[in-house]
Amino acid sequence: MGHLCNKTFNCEKELTLSIIGGKWKMLILWHLGKEGTKRFGELKSLIPKITQRMLVSQLRELEEDLIIHREVYPVVPPKVEYSLTKRGETLMPILDSMYEWGKDYMENVMNTQTESIQ
Repeated sequence: MGHLCNKTFNCEKELTLSIIGGKWKMLILWHLGKEGTKRFGELKSLIPKITQRMLVSQLRELEEDLIIHREVYPVVPPKVEYSLTKRGETLMPILDSMYEWGKDYMENVMNTQTESIQ
């Protein structure tokens, strides 16, 4: 199908998952999409279990994929802010749908299974 950053993708779904997949990217995107521009420390506070190294890595990947924008201000101490790009904003309906699906699944499948075990 296509190539991106020396990776080959067999279909569009595989490409989409490579961009937003993983344990942390969707959470980062969710916070930026729902709450707006955030500084690094704010994102770290919103996702307490992510390591600093992993957050840096995930932000860099999202920036390379043109999903987020990194704004560096020439001040001391350094100030860096992250926000969604126009392309990144187009992911929000997908993340909203995934949230609704997960919520429904949790309420109607997982809770039902838990109740039947007890």
